[in-house]
Amino acid sequence: MHASLQKVLEGERLSYSEGVRLLTTVDWFEICQAGWEIRCQKHGTQQASYTMFRVVNYTNVCTIDCKFCSFQEKQESQFAYVLSKQEVFQKVEEALNCGADQIFFQGGVHPTLSLDYYTNILASVKQKYGVHIRGFSPVELLNLSKITHCSVGEILKALKNAGLDSVPGAGAELLTERMRQQLSPQKCTVEEWRTIMEECHHHDLPGSATMVVGGGETIEEIVMHLETIRQIQDKTKGFYSFTPWLYQQQTKRFKAQKLRPDQFLKILAFSRIYLDNIDNLETSVMVLGKDLGKIALRVGANDISSVVIEENVLKSYGLSSEKEAIDYLQDAGFVPQRRDFNYHFISPKSPPQHAVA
Repeated sequence: MHASLQKVLEGERLSYSEGVRLLTTVDWFEICQAGWEIRCQKHGTQQASYTMFRVVNYTNVCTIDCKFCSFQEKQESQFAYVLSKQEVFQKVEEALNCGADQIFFQGGVHPTLSLDYYTNILASVKQKYGVHIRGFSPVELLNLSKITHCSVGEILKALKNAGLDSVPGAGAELLTERMRQQLSPQKCTVEEWRTIMEECHHHDLPGSATMVVGGGETIEEIVMHLETIRQIQDKTKGFYSFTPWLYQQQTKRFKAQKLRPDQFLKILAFSRIYLDNIDNLETSVMVLGKDLGKIALRVGANDISSVVIEENVLKSYGLSSEKEAIDYLQDAGFVPQRRDFNYHFISPKSPPQHAVA
C-alpha cells in the first residue's frame, strides 16, 4: 500500500500536498481499499445506516441564477410559488404518516420574504408536530441578513428560537472562487460560506457538509474543498456528516461531466481518507442510483441517507419506503440501522407497506 495511505491507516493526517499527490497518482482501487479500512475502523464491517426525512421546498423563487439549476423561477413567473402555513402543515403530516422524523426546509433565495414568514412557520410546525427541523443554506441565511439588515448571528438566533434544530451543508458545490464564478457568480463567496457555517455551529446548529463534482473542477480544487471543510470541522466540530454528490444535467447553460463510476468512487473514498475529523460519510442513493450506492458502502460510506420524501430539485433514483431501504441494505450485505439526525440509532417507525408518494 502507498506510504501516505499507510500513514493515514495508522492515524496520521494527510497534508494538502499529499492529498493532491494521492488523488493524482495512486490507483483508484488502492484508495478505495483504504477508504473501506478507515470506514471499518470507525463503524465496523456489519452496519450501515439510513434515515427518513421530507424536503419542503417552501418557495421556488430565486435570484441567484446558478447555471446548473432548473428549479428556480423569477418572482413574476406564473410558475412561482410560496407555500402557505397550511400547505406546509399538509406536507409535514404526509411525511409523518410515511414514517419520517425530520423536515428539511429548503428554498430559493427569495428577494422579499420577511423573517416573520420563516419564524412563524418554524414555530407553528415545532409546536404542532414536535419534529426535527433542518433548514436554510448559507446563501439563504445571507439573503435574510441583507433583507432584514440584521447580522447572520441575529437571524440564526431568531430561527433557532422559533424551532430550527440544524442546518444543511447546501450551496457549497465546490469551495473555490474559480468554480463559484464559473457556476454561480451571484452565490455567496467561499469565505462567506465558511463564516456562515462556523456561525451556525457557534449557535449550536450542527449540520452536514457536501461537495458536488463533475462541473469542471481540478484535482487541486477537490482537495482544497476538502481542506476547507476539514479546517471548519477542526474549529467547530459541527459537521455530523459529509456527502459527495454528482451534478445532474438540468440546463443548457451547464454541461455536467459524466464521471466514470471508478472516478467517483475514488473521490468518495478519498473523502473518507482526508476528512479524518468527520465520522459519517453518506452516499446519496437518490443521486447515484442503487447499484453504485451499494459499492460506495464498500469503499468508505457508512450511510445512505435515504429515504427522501419528495425531491423537486434533482431527479431521484432513490428508495421509496423504509422497507425498501431495509431490503436494500440487507441485499448489500449490511445490517440496516435507522438513525435520527444526530446519528443515534432508533427503531424503524413506518409500516412496511407505506411507500413515498
